[in-house]
Amino acid sequence: MKLDVLNIQGGKTGKSVDLPDGVFGIEPNEHAIYLAVKQYLTAQRQGTHKSKERGEVAGSTRKLKKQKGTGAARFGDIKNPLFRGGGRIFGPRPKSYGIKLNKKVKNLARNSALSAKASTGSVVVVEDFTFDAPKTKEFVSVLNGLDLNGKKSLFVTGDHDKMVYLSSRNVPKTQLVRANDLNVYDVMNANTIVLSESSVERIKEIFG
Repeated sequence: MKLDVLNIQGGKTGKSVDLPDGVFGIEPNEHAIYLAVKQYLTAQRQGTHKSKERGEVAGSTRKLKKQKGTGAARFGDIKNPLFRGGGRIFGPRPKSYGIKLNKKVKNLARNSALSAKASTGSVVVVEDFTFDAPKTKEFVSVLNGLDLNGKKSLFVTGDHDKMVYLSSRNVPKTQLVRANDLNVYDVMNANTIVLSESSVERIKEIFG
């Protein structure tokens, strides 16, 4: 797949790049995408929920009344789950919600997500750019030039650029990641994927 390279004003530079068909031109596998998104979202859960059960609640273990002869139901200590302030029955315990995915499935999901975006014309390639100092206003001008202001967009760079990162982090609906850190959820969550020229080469090296 060949795409024109744009400048940050949204105009054509006269250059073009070839996107690898193995990454941007395959038949998307929707189930693999679903599994990868599920893995990402479950990994965001801390799983630190905890409630105290009968053996963990503070209180005396003295038997409150004799077993028989009172005419009422039998019960033991004050930590009984049926009493107010007692332990909880089968309460939540710390656990990991993470799920495992095979490496081939994760690669298939990532390539499927990128191919799905490319097939709908939602992938744009821009020439590499940077800023002299972190200025949100300058990054917003880039969004305006590409007609992406106010729209969900994912900018992919070849390497970490501190100035571009600091300029973009306060802009809503916009995310900046390195090519190495691409994940299926971010790709599917964005309306437009903006690739820098260096990121295309990086993607060819890593995923192609």
